[in-house]
Amino acid sequence: MTTKDSSKANQEQTNQLVHRMIAAIDQQPEKVNNYYDLGSLLTRLQSYEQAEELFMKALGIFEQKDDGDAVNLLNYGLGNLYYTVGKVKSAIDYYNKIDDPKLKADSYLMLAQSYMKEKHYKQAVAYGLTALELRPDDAAINQVLGDSFLALGEFEQARGYYNTILKHHPGRADTQFNRGLVAMVLGEDYHSYLTQAQQLDPDFYKKSEKRIADIKDFLERQGGLTND
Repeated sequence: MTTKDSSKANQEQTNQLVHRMIAAIDQQPEKVNNYYDLGSLLTRLQSYEQAEELFMKALGIFEQKDDGDAVNLLNYGLGNLYYTVGKVKSAIDYYNKIDDPKLKADSYLMLAQSYMKEKHYKQAVAYGLTALELRPDDAAINQVLGDSFLALGEFEQARGYYNTILKHHPGRADTQFNRGLVAMVLGEDYHSYLTQAQQLDPDFYKKSEKRIADIKDFLERQGGLTND
């Protein structure tokens, strides 16, 4: 099968999946998950306007029914959509509406990531710590905390969160890379972290390489680069 044929087959499978999800809504319009699943798929497919229209339509339906759990789930879906397209302030508004205990950890995590995107790192830490209380071993929550503390220049605190992740998830290139940056600043051996990051995800490493040069340049000016 050629690449063109494979791409066409994948597109046909995607179209069939979308049609099945639409049929599920038609057959069971009272099930909020049918709307949420289709809206989330459309978001992943970058059909953002269709996803927004669907989520908004569903929100109107379930708000009229005064179904709090359904409204929470749809608010989360809309938050994820707006986060994906870069409308971070709108995403924050929707995440803040969520009061379902089952979605709290996820919404706090997304609030932390949203504030990270806005470079409001202290707010990101606050929401990250709240999420961590609910899911202490969650790698994504530990990552956003490590990254926020790294951005704030709190390198020892960042190290702790990255170490927690790497105990259980050593295959995360972004964690290995940022742990290497922290090691560089703290005067530890950083080469193994950066080597692993490069092996795990060469593209990510290439895109992030300038950060290594920036930190080396800063440390050299401070007279503090060791273990090179």
